[in-house]
Amino acid sequence: MQWMYPIFIFLFLAFIFSNREKNAVIAHKIHKNKKEAFNMTDLIKEYIGKECLIYTCMSSSQISGTIRSYSDGWIVVENANGQRDIVNCEYITRIREYPRDKKGKKKSVIFD
Repeated sequence: MQWMYPIFIFLFLAFIFSNREKNAVIAHKIHKNKKEAFNMTDLIKEYIGKECLIYTCMSSSQISGTIRSYSDGWIVVENANGQRDIVNCEYITRIREYPRDKKGKKKSVIFD
């Protein structure tokens, strides 16, 4: 009977973490249906040409690179290797400029 406790704990934790992305998408759709007081395109256009970190609700990692352009709800991000990524703005949860230290150098370790 004692061998069943770890199995139940594992299943419970797996259930919680599997619903994490699903809950983020549902919360995003609820927020999208509400009228927003600000225009997101104006805020995104401030970051064009700057090196940024972009967080999305679908992935646990961030996308880093220079924002090259914005059009029709899509952002083109170019990383250090010259590779371009296209990101849908509907799933962006956070955008921020790449953190730098006092001397202006990029920080090697970023804690969020």
